[in-house]
Amino acid sequence: MLPWLTGAAAILFAAGLYLALVGSPPDYQQGDTVRIMYIHVPSAWMAMMGYALLGAAGASALIWRHPLADVASEAIAPVGAAFTFVALVTGSLWGKPTWGTYWVWDARLTSFLVLFFLYVGHIALTHAFDDRQRGRRSAAIIAIVGLVNLPIIKYSVDWWNTLHQSESIIRMDGPTIDPSMLWPLFTMIIAFTLYFFAVVMTRMKAMLLEARHRAAAFAR
Repeated sequence: MLPWLTGAAAILFAAGLYLALVGSPPDYQQGDTVRIMYIHVPSAWMAMMGYALLGAAGASALIWRHPLADVASEAIAPVGAAFTFVALVTGSLWGKPTWGTYWVWDARLTSFLVLFFLYVGHIALTHAFDDRQRGRRSAAIIAIVGLVNLPIIKYSVDWWNTLHQSESIIRMDGPTIDPSMLWPLFTMIIAFTLYFFAVVMTRMKAMLLEARHRAAAFAR
């Protein structure tokens, strides 16, 4: 699957960037600053989806003892943390011209920063013990507990008064974004998603090969 995922991601990235930078118009209020959206929104989507998968992998490791669950967790965590970091940075860059400040401690931004710390905590716990399995179990627990943060991120703009705009894509009455901006955004989201799975699968493959090499060396 890797060649197909990588090739499709590259094609969609090229198409998405062209549509975002050339095909879509500037916003009537924000001007060309709105183009940050085509990186920020997909990164935020991948950060949340990555953590949902991390929690699922943690549950699979603790409950069903799936042999690949711990490998998947270790592969997902750094990739998800990177996407979360990109979302935080691009959100700050977008916030300065839009809100007049790089950062505010509102519910959406604070809960998203907590998501980044959950990723970092998972990575740290995985490598915190000499007993690898003990570290993996501890990391799986924090992954599962941290799932409660995802609905807080999702619905924070509805539950509390925040500077962050309300949901504009997934709505009961349909998206509020003009199709000229919506299609480039969807293209970039799909490209980011394929890229995410390509990187995670590559990391899992490398980890399994490394484990096989260690086992072969130990057998000698």
